[in-house]
Amino acid sequence: MASFTSWSFKFLFMTLATFAIISKPSLAVAVPVFQSSPWAAAHATFYGDESASQTMGGACGYGDLFSNGYGTDTAALSTTLFNDGFACGTCYQIKCVDSPWCYSGVPSTTVTATNICPPNWAQDSNNGGWCNPPRAHFDMSKPAFMKIATWKAGIVPVMYRRVPCERPGGVRFSFQGNGYWLLVYVMNVGGGGDIANMWVKGSKTGWISMSHNWGASFQAFATLGGQSLSFKLTSYSTKETIIAWNVAPENWNVGSTYKTDVNFH
Repeated sequence: MASFTSWSFKFLFMTLATFAIISKPSLAVAVPVFQSSPWAAAHATFYGDESASQTMGGACGYGDLFSNGYGTDTAALSTTLFNDGFACGTCYQIKCVDSPWCYSGVPSTTVTATNICPPNWAQDSNNGGWCNPPRAHFDMSKPAFMKIATWKAGIVPVMYRRVPCERPGGVRFSFQGNGYWLLVYVMNVGGGGDIANMWVKGSKTGWISMSHNWGASFQAFATLGGQSLSFKLTSYSTKETIIAWNVAPENWNVGSTYKTDVNFH
């Protein structure tokens, strides 16, 4: 009888232990998600014409904004907002306020930062030097400006806030440089839209830290030819880190752009 009782106790203990192991919930890893910022006051002007041809290129290095997915909904940021280029790719919701030039019934429009609006120290900050520090200012493409106000206004007061960037597909990497210096422009970045740190890994190397060059570009002084390349990126805003494995094949070339299927949230 004692033997049976002992066996029954062991069986019950094993059953409960097994149930506890099976039923233990898995620990979910929280993924940082970019959240919209509070509204703040600024002003907006525009540059170029309705074709937005003068907005192509820009300090961020995105080149042809049409082929690279940014279109005409873009803006150049004053240095206060540009943050030495780390604001490249960030997205802003802008609405015209307190001006007879504002379009009624138009709540806002969303633009991507693709350029810098440099200071004009020859002009007073309140009379022509609109992008002088510490002013927060958006020099929008003319098509984007015309979504919130008539172009004849020239300049209008606005309210703005950072919003998540909604990008189709994954991050894209455009290569420049040579066999000993790799310069990479990072485009189509979702979530906060910005990059703080970046690393490259060849198929024959470990992770190599890349330094921020300017705008949306990062560089590595390394010999990486003949190797497939992977990239690790950290968001400036959310600190989320993602890895894009095997982005470029062994026969990668400068002047080429490589697409991925990973992006920030």
